[in-house]
Parts: sequence; structure tokens; C-alpha cells
Amino acid sequence: MSNSVIKADNIIKKYGRNYALVGVSVEIEKGRIYGLLGRNGAGKSTLMNIITNRVFATSGRCTLDGEDLLENDKALNRIYAMSESVTMPAGLTFKQAVNITADFYGGFDKDYAYSLAEKFKLDPKKRLSALSTGYLTVSKLILTLASGADFLFFDEPVLGLDANHRDLFYRLLVERFAETQCGVVISTHLIEECENLVEDVIIIDKGKVLAAGKTEDILTDGYSVTGAKSLVSAYCQNKEVLCMKNIGTISSAYLKGTPENVPEGLEVSRPDLQQVFINLTGEEGEQ
Repeated sequence: MSNSVIKADNIIKKYGRNYALVGVSVEIEKGRIYGLLGRNGAGKSTLMNIITNRVFATSGRCTLDGEDLLENDKALNRIYAMSESVTMPAGLTFKQAVNITADFYGGFDKDYAYSLAEKFKLDPKKRLSALSTGYLTVSKLILTLASGADFLFFDEPVLGLDANHRDLFYRLLVERFAETQCGVVISTHLIEECENLVEDVIIIDKGKVLAAGKTEDILTDGYSVTGAKSLVSAYCQNKEVLCMKNIGTISSAYLKGTPENVPEGLEVSRPDLQQVFINLTGEEGEQ
């Protein structure tokens, strides 16, 4: 039996004359962990908000197992999205937020939510308005993890968290994923922290998807060569160059494919996910 899947097909979102998303198509499968990577303002939150009906697309379609997600409460109840902004009244206590969320999500696990609150040392009687930035993030993480939804979306999930709480969150997320085999999407620009966690990557910049696929495939689908500018320039002839950067007389090029017939004097390296992200989204250097 195939896993459930969310599909976003050719999503376009305009605000006036400005495009927030331009023809975005992605698939998110249950039972996998995705990294939705992009700089601030790249369109990550907009895409998540369109999938969850918090924002409506200008055109395009989002589905879950073939059912349109637009104003489809039954399908939307299978998705829980933690947003960077606060979506509940600030005057509520965390306990009240738990009760409200449980009313909307039949699979919500209150006991699990309170056990997480204890681990994070979050007082359930405390009002959301009285929480620090870090603990407000913690409250949202707990509600998401305990929701019981088939798909969990996390938008900048470690905002304001200290190192201990960040580590605890990632450990709890892995445990929850192993138990439920939910689909997980982590939207972030802090790539180094989640690189070893995500199985699939979607890199978005200026409203467009630059790369999407299994993390391993994306890492092995490109390489960098570094050396004297003249050598790098000559080597790059008739090859697909994704990014070229120059520092003085030294050049570094990021190319698609696998290295072949690399001349002496050029250093070849395989970039990590952070480097791939920078190469695909960073400004090009002097040509």
C-alpha cells in the first residue's frame, strides 16, 4: 500500500504585482522527513500556508491523496502546521491551548502534550502572553507533536530556543516520527542543524523551487572545482555550471553531474547540504 501524499501543483501566489511563488510543484509523502530550505522571504511560509488553507493561491492546486485541500476540513485535519506567528489568543493558558487543539484534532494526545511540557519545564497554567520567545516556540512545538496529524509542518521550529531545548526537540521529533511514521516538513534557513535529519530536500528561492529530491541524490548530483581562474574557466567550458565565485585570482565553480578529466591544479570537492544551498541561492561572484 502506498503512503499518503500531499501534492502542490503549479502553485502561483501574487501580492499585487509581486510574485511570492512562481509555478511551485512539490510532493510530500507520509513516512518521510523533508527539509524545506530557503532564505528569509524565499516563499517557504507562503507555500506552507497555502497547503494548510491559511492563504489562498492565485492559481494552482493542492491535494491530499487526490482530494482537493481547498476548504476541505476532513483532509485538512490530517495536517498540523506550526507557524512562526502566534495563531491563538495570547490571553490563553497553555492548558487552554491544549484543550482547544484537542477539540479540533481528534487524534490529539493530551497526556503526551503534558509529558512534553514537563520535559521542557513549561508550566501549563502560564498564559501564552507571559511566555518568552523560546517558550512560546516550545508551546507550539508541543501542540504540533501531540496533534496526532498525519503530516506535521514546522516553520522555523527552533526560533528562540537554547541549545538544550533545540537538542531535546530534535530528539523528540525523531522519536515521534519513529512511532507514528507521520510526514514531517521542517521549514528553516538553519541548515546545519537539520542536515542529518532530513531524508528529502526542497530548496526554494525567490518563489521558485531550485532543487527537490532525496538529500543523498542532491548531494551527489554536483561537485565543486577550485583553482586558478583560467583553469576553472577552461574546465567549465561546455559543462552545466550552477554557480561561479571569484576571489582575486582564485575561482570556485559548482557544477552539475560528476567530475571527469579534471586537470592537475584543480581541487575537487563534494559540498555538504549547506554548501549546496549557498551555491544554489547565493549571489554569483564576479564572472
